[in-house]
Amino acid sequence: MIAHPGRALLLAFALVTSGSALADPLQQNLVDGFDGGTFSPEGGLYYRENSEQSAGTVVFQSAVKRTGAGALQLSVKPHCAADSEGCSERAEIWEKTALRVPYEAAVWYGFAVKFADPIPSDDHRYLIAQWKREIGPDAEGDFSPFLALRMNGGKLFATVETNYFDGTSTGPKGQAANCPSGQVPVWLRPETNQIRAFIVGDETYTAADAGLFNSCSDRLQVIDRGNFLPKPDSGWIDFAIMTQPGPEGTGRIEIFANDKWIVSIKGHIGHNDRGLGDNQYFKFGPYRAADTTNWTLYYDDFRRSSKCEDVLADKAACAAIN
Repeated sequence: MIAHPGRALLLAFALVTSGSALADPLQQNLVDGFDGGTFSPEGGLYYRENSEQSAGTVVFQSAVKRTGAGALQLSVKPHCAADSEGCSERAEIWEKTALRVPYEAAVWYGFAVKFADPIPSDDHRYLIAQWKREIGPDAEGDFSPFLALRMNGGKLFATVETNYFDGTSTGPKGQAANCPSGQVPVWLRPETNQIRAFIVGDETYTAADAGLFNSCSDRLQVIDRGNFLPKPDSGWIDFAIMTQPGPEGTGRIEIFANDKWIVSIKGHIGHNDRGLGDNQYFKFGPYRAADTTNWTLYYDDFRRSSKCEDVLADKAACAAIN
């Protein structure tokens, strides 16, 4: 039987434009400037519809933008009961599942974010971006992001998560650890088989803000590149971040913000529990524990590539990374 030529052409076009079965996701460059009224096919992004996401709204707008004709406005409103445990409110943008990359592959992500006024300054759980491993149906446990950009008390900071290891030393509860060279402050979480490491904060972040991180670990190495994270009230912040999880100690992360090299992280990064999936994935947008106010962020200039030069504007900095 001879297939109809017009139908064959349509099928071929659909496969190419979908960026699905035939293409290696790691070799695809994703870009979206949010300049139209919907997500760009070249960006591979979407807004996931579920109960937590029902607290959020997505607006393609042009009044607040970094480059191009527009940017995303992502907002969350009260949705959970204020005293609820485990309930969260989100307006997160996800990579399409077919475009996720292998868990231990090195991949660069870029995006710009601007905090709308008023910027929350309370002691609360706020995230603006997170990187996670897929969780299969047989996995047991609650797995935090292996990398997250967080805010608390109006201050920006980054954390890295890995499987549980005993701390080399633990200080008083609620008092940030003063770790020796080669070790990082961590929050030991044996009940979830995880430790969370404090990586870097903005210039206003102090030991008084890091009371959860009262232990030290030698499972991660943090190399200070001489810069803090920008403050949330500093305007547009353009991040360029390379992630390469390695739960057995081979992990690596590079963080740049506004073309400044902030920090490098090496060592045990991410999780290797039974039932976890083969891929890593990225999502961005306001995510918080239950609250009683509205919270808004703007995002622009999303890009993803296996090559630093496609994401980081400073090509000389790309050459310096080895």
